[in-house]
Amino acid sequence: MGGGRSPRKGTQMKILILGGNGHVGTRLTLRLNELGHDTIVASRTNGVDAVTGAGLGIAMADVDVVVDVLNTVDMDPAAATAFFRGSTERVLAAEHTTGVRHHVLLSVVGADRALANGYYVGKVAQEEAVRDGGIPFTIVRATQFHDFIPTIADWLTDDGVVRAPGMLLQPVDVDDVVDLLAETATRQPVNDTVDLAGPDRYRLDEILRATLSAAADSRQVATAPGVALGADAPDSLVPLGAHRTGTRRYPVDVPTTQP
Repeated sequence: MGGGRSPRKGTQMKILILGGNGHVGTRLTLRLNELGHDTIVASRTNGVDAVTGAGLGIAMADVDVVVDVLNTVDMDPAAATAFFRGSTERVLAAEHTTGVRHHVLLSVVGADRALANGYYVGKVAQEEAVRDGGIPFTIVRATQFHDFIPTIADWLTDDGVVRAPGMLLQPVDVDDVVDLLAETATRQPVNDTVDLAGPDRYRLDEILRATLSAAADSRQVATAPGVALGADAPDSLVPLGAHRTGTRRYPVDVPTTQP
């Protein structure tokens, strides 16, 4: 296991955020700063590249915790795996060298049950690298973000019609994700996963229909058979067991489905 450095005095921690300029990372940096922690934003713009390993060792000097919220748009399984597992292995190697005591990873609820989706294949490979990496860790798995729902509608649009099955989603607000990541980063590693979902569960076709209507989007949503997003089953992308629940409800009125 990595480690060997004495804990920092008081409650302040030095936390490196990989992807700190992104959608989640920007909010997480602000939240941790508000809590009084010393944050380092690691990105290519300041000379840190997890894909090549450049700058990682220097950036991790005296760092207590690394939080990985890096992302890619690659949906090809080989490309996504190369990005997620490759960058993670380089990060873990640097953590061993510098004595980082906790690696926190943001992943996806049900990724291992949606392997027809190349992005999720990459996330599963990344989780495996973290578990095998020898650094104390916590993997935070979140469901789809609220603000990602319109993108799903775009993905499922065919000839102007959104063809969405009645599979289940339990979307979560990104600020609930940030809250849990900040809590996790400032506590002891659990060497396990923690699942997070929003407070309500919906059918995919119904949440898309309500979301488009609220946005005055004229596209019709047709209920399609089967599943989507690479899922193996209708409940693949919702928590199947114990999980944390966010407090912020989806901002559009949608009929809910009981677990």
